[in-house]
Amino acid sequence: MSLVLLAISLSIALGVLAFRFAVFALPVMAGIAAFLQVHEGGSGFGLSVLAGLAGAAASVAFVIAILGFARNPFLRLGALGLFAVPAAVAGYALAHGVAKHALEPGVMLTLLCGGCGAVVAVAAMINLNALGQGLLDS
Repeated sequence: MSLVLLAISLSIALGVLAFRFAVFALPVMAGIAAFLQVHEGGSGFGLSVLAGLAGAAASVAFVIAILGFARNPFLRLGALGLFAVPAAVAGYALAHGVAKHALEPGVMLTLLCGGCGAVVAVAAMINLNALGQGLLDS
């Protein structure tokens, strides 16, 4: 019985950790893409890591700059949507990986995973909007 409770608590802890990481899916994707592009170009590992970190920072800085300087609400929503789409995909994949063993494939599994993806996307938009306002207001 204690092993089952341990498995449940570890699954919940990993789900919370993965949820926190899924919010930052766009910077991770941009960083990995920059790393691979520079590394395939023949550069060394250290320079590729620096390029990956710069790509991740640039993606966050780009969205925060749009949030801070754009007055058009549709442009701001588009910037937040750009950040939220990879987070939604990550949230969907996270829920599917956990729930596929508990539910049989069908409509219920798709609705559950889609709902989790939507929650993660909204959380990413809220976190990035708060981060942008906190950085630019001070």
